[in-house]
Amino acid sequence: MTDSILEQRRIEAAFAKGLYEEMAASIGAEQAKAILTRAIVKLAQSAAAEMAQESPEGPSLAHFISLQPRWTKGEALEIEVVRADARNYDFNVTRCRYAEMYRGMGLAELGAVLSCNRDGAFCEGYDPRLRLTRSQTIMGGATHCDFRYRYEE
Repeated sequence: MTDSILEQRRIEAAFAKGLYEEMAASIGAEQAKAILTRAIVKLAQSAAAEMAQESPEGPSLAHFISLQPRWTKGEALEIEVVRADARNYDFNVTRCRYAEMYRGMGLAELGAVLSCNRDGAFCEGYDPRLRLTRSQTIMGGATHCDFRYRYEE
């Protein structure tokens, strides 16, 4: 893939906005958001399963970490690693151009659905032993996102 994931998300968001608006007009915003959420979760799980298969030794925390440049490409995310060891990968996102992009597109209310909700679903699709804990996001108005990954044996 030559385009960055940030650019891919911009294209997806423009399309999703149109679908969301049509669904909201027909079935209400709450149901439209729920449908969009389910679809995004399934896409994230599927993409993660494909990426897990890229590792010849199978999914692992080391392989998972090696995938991160795909999301940070083009300074899409600025991160500070807090902890990285055999079972833990913790970092804070201090700048999120994904959130900036969604706000700029008038999609602040859907930004979490289109992007942030993918993170936990990605873990599920990548390897059920990988768990994400996050208490806050920039998209949700916090100063940073606190990603805490645990690889359970």
